[in-house]
Amino acid sequence: MERFPVDDTDRELIEAAIEVLQRNWRPGRHTKGAAVRGPSGKIYRGINVEGCAYGPCAEVVALGCALSSGEETVRTVVAVRKRGDRFPVVPPCGTCRQLFVDYASGAFVILADDRGFFKVRVADLLPETYRTTLD
Repeated sequence: MERFPVDDTDRELIEAAIEVLQRNWRPGRHTKGAAVRGPSGKIYRGINVEGCAYGPCAEVVALGCALSSGEETVRTVVAVRKRGDRFPVVPPCGTCRQLFVDYASGAFVILADDRGFFKVRVADLLPETYRTTLD
């Protein structure tokens, strides 16, 4: 899987995800924040929505905000969760990976490891995926 470096716009996206979670964090309700950047350059934020039947992830909420605001796709996505006083970047779940392949197959996902932040193409996180489109 090819790794790409993050830049200042990616760091701005990470900060947007942290900010939305800090503002909305509720134990057992909103524990994950996400931000996506559309082709317009605008940032859209989302938080997960917990309920009795689980609920949509923050990444999906942010994607829905972007699409409902007129973006046709997104370019980059990042998600964070609260762990004590820190907000580490977390990878998307399988459902989110599939939705991003369906709606933003060329998007980058920001990830982190012990060496720092990096990004990968969403399609690399779900190889040999089922495709609902013919692109």
